[in-house]
Amino acid sequence: MSTDLRLPPLPELGHKRLAVRVTKDALRHLRAGHPWIYDKSITSLSHEGSAGDLAVVFDDNRRFVAIGLFDPASPMRIKVLHSGSPAQIDAGWWAGKVRAASQLRLPISRDGATTGYRVMNGENDGFPGLVADRFGSTVVVKLYSPAWLPHLRSVLGAIRDEIGPKNVLLRLSRSLAADSSHQLVDGYSVLGSGAEPVEFSEHGLRFLAHPVTGQKTGFFLDQRDNRRRVADLSGGARMLDMFSCTGAFSVAAAAGGATHVTSVDINAAAIQTVAQNLALNEANHNVAKAQCEGIVGDGFEVMERLRRDGRRFDVVVVDPPSFAQRQANVERGLKAYGRLTELAVSLVASGGVLVQASCSSRITEEQFFNQLHVSAARAGTRLLERERTGHGIDHPVAFPEGAYLKALFARVEPLS
Repeated sequence: MSTDLRLPPLPELGHKRLAVRVTKDALRHLRAGHPWIYDKSITSLSHEGSAGDLAVVFDDNRRFVAIGLFDPASPMRIKVLHSGSPAQIDAGWWAGKVRAASQLRLPISRDGATTGYRVMNGENDGFPGLVADRFGSTVVVKLYSPAWLPHLRSVLGAIRDEIGPKNVLLRLSRSLAADSSHQLVDGYSVLGSGAEPVEFSEHGLRFLAHPVTGQKTGFFLDQRDNRRRVADLSGGARMLDMFSCTGAFSVAAAAGGATHVTSVDINAAAIQTVAQNLALNEANHNVAKAQCEGIVGDGFEVMERLRRDGRRFDVVVVDPPSFAQRQANVERGLKAYGRLTELAVSLVASGGVLVQASCSSRITEEQFFNQLHVSAARAGTRLLERERTGHGIDHPVAFPEGAYLKALFARVEPLS
């Protein structure tokens, strides 16, 4: 099979670097490791630049501070690649960055039981506006900025050489997919076959990813460690998987010995995928004997109905989509998480466990965990914490805004 990358003509990198000066506040953030420079923080720019041009930030004494990708259409005007000492951004530099990210993930793939994980976690790995996920022999790269286009061949070449995938696919953000200035399309096959679904493994369980038609890169990998925890809790349990999506929590619970698994999602296609992933694992004795049901419906409405019907579960997992994608949505998002907690604790059997997660980066850990406890108390219960969890090693956090995932494992008891 050819290892040549299939790419259309891409914008060329400008030969002249931009010289940039920024506010003192922005300098302070840069030196603390922040990966973005906002347009309002720029005090001077040597010349007009194009998307992807290299921009060098100097302080008032003309000393190097950082270098990044210029993005003239974005409020995040410069996406920082490197800070501290000068660096030459070329193919060799990109290869080193990809190698460093790959080496960090070695503990995940060492035993061969897990072949699905994040390879490059955006800003947190020094790739602002770019993520890459691995599903077995397929790597899916998602771009969120046109600033990557002049560098794309070098980055993809480094991924090919370091990881050795058979297939490489490109996913584009909505704005980038709508941009007519380039010839890329969402789902573009760069190397190998673009066929889907793609099979991969997680802790020895088999799953299907849909890298072209699925959300994000085709599968949500960030809850991998929490799924293992749920499996360990599920022996002999009745388990409820709210907002189940592809059913990874459901499969993990069944494999862990759950006697009955109920998966709920508003998307009928997602519930079909749950069934497919369960079927993939029927060689597992526990999965084969578990009684599994799928329910299509709005999560809030389904939980209300389950409560009215008197249904109770030993393990309840509540892992909804982000409720606060903007700062203005934080209060409303907290209320939504609280309402889910009130509903969830009413569905947990005596001595059972609630697992509730948030992927809203704008909601802090303190806000989230406090909201869960307050809402549980409002519903006449208390949460006895077993564990608070965050990011796995393939989703490193390099700056405060890079942290988004948080989950609480708690036993639910009535208030005395």
